[in-house]
Amino acid sequence: MKLIKTMVMSLGVIASVLAQEKEVTISIDTLTPNVYMLTGQGGNIGIYIGQNTIFMIDDQFERLSNQIKKAIGSLTDQPISFLFNTHMHGDHTGGNAKFNSKITTVVAHDNVRKSLNERLLKDEKLSSNILPEVSFSEDITFYDGDETIMAFHVHDAHTDGDAMVYFLNNNVLHMGDTYFAGRYPYIDLNNGGSVDGYINAQKKALLLINNETKIIPGHGRPSNKKELETHVIMLEDIKSKIIAEINAGNSLEMVKSNTILLSSYDKTHGNGFINPERIREIFYRSLKKD
Repeated sequence: MKLIKTMVMSLGVIASVLAQEKEVTISIDTLTPNVYMLTGQGGNIGIYIGQNTIFMIDDQFERLSNQIKKAIGSLTDQPISFLFNTHMHGDHTGGNAKFNSKITTVVAHDNVRKSLNERLLKDEKLSSNILPEVSFSEDITFYDGDETIMAFHVHDAHTDGDAMVYFLNNNVLHMGDTYFAGRYPYIDLNNGGSVDGYINAQKKALLLINNETKIIPGHGRPSNKKELETHVIMLEDIKSKIIAEINAGNSLEMVKSNTILLSSYDKTHGNGFINPERIREIFYRSLKKD
């Protein structure tokens, strides 16, 4: 009887996973005549269709690659010239091997290549095509006709290898996971992320853009400068509140259980991947000095 129940439960889990995969659809937002945002499951994808170049930013999960290719095919029949990874997480790099080819060059920060190489060494099933062929330390620039595509590293933000991509003439900025629009951010402390670096990254973005800039966040809907400014104010307020708790001698467990501390933000930003308790923990662990 127990065996039958176990089999039924296992079949239920498998059916649920298959249903989730089947339900994923790739939607397209047109930001300018040349730049698009693709949403599916994982990090938001940026697509630039230029005069001589098709430039792709991030690629979600491997199992979605064919769907993503079909969506891109509805926009252009030209091959992808460059695939740019904003950082190392699998929901942004999972499709690298499926897109990497003799025509498509994968580009990322040095630390992204290092992280993906470590992943490759641990899993012999992975293809070496997940690795970027081109990496950089601080910034790199691409040119296509009259468009200038500027990619630049931001230090110790979401991870230790984050980069943003700015399309100068189209005035579109892809921020990767240095910005979760309308929700609490995930700051990966175990992979070099930090609260201070995260806030500084967003401030750097604000120095670059203007009121007409279209922002592609790592997760969430397309955004703009005003919304990003509000997000920075929220993060700085959360930081000050957590520091006050630390200075008062309150423990991590006390802060995690304090549902009043950030309640005004919890209602608007606490319903995503990072819930209210988790954001309090992330800020506390990042800001607590031993």
